[in-house]
Amino acid sequence: MRDAIAETYPQWFKDFNARLTEPGGFYRSNKARKRDFSDTETGRVTFFAPKQLSATGFADKAGLFRLMTLRSSDQFNTTTYGYEDRLRDVSGTRDVVFMNPADIAKLGLTDGDAIGLATEAADGVRREKHGLMVYSYDIPQGCIGAYYPECNVLIPLSHHAEQSKVPAGKSVSARIIRSSMRQPEVPLAP
Repeated sequence: MRDAIAETYPQWFKDFNARLTEPGGFYRSNKARKRDFSDTETGRVTFFAPKQLSATGFADKAGLFRLMTLRSSDQFNTTTYGYEDRLRDVSGTRDVVFMNPADIAKLGLTDGDAIGLATEAADGVRREKHGLMVYSYDIPQGCIGAYYPECNVLIPLSHHAEQSKVPAGKSVSARIIRSSMRQPEVPLAP
């Protein structure tokens, strides 16, 4: 394996096996650290400005929030291992919407209220998720958070990274909707 690595990346791993026990390990040079920009057209550092100033693609609008989907502490990618998020002190459920206390008050809601989320997208597809619960959390006003994959249904496929086209679960335009669906009263233990 090391021989294959050395063959693939000789500029960094030449004689990999022989150098394996060298003190300090392998140094991989970093041109920017050395201020070496000789491989650019001008020989100087090059900065690129974004095509748009708002990465979200939408302006602030009354009644709309910026939804970010989140992982819990007991989750790896889309695999969840339990219902205990020790980072946010959530236990027994993942069907919560993290909201700023001022936003909760402005909407006349309280912790534990049943709500739903609906996303706004130009494609005309109706995307809603019901059975969620208000959870007061230290999050910026105008922003809300919810767990994925539970809230993936809210993400329009058109909301993606510009180059890779990977669906983006951050800064999704969403609004709070009233929901009659209640949270289960018992923890959903596996």
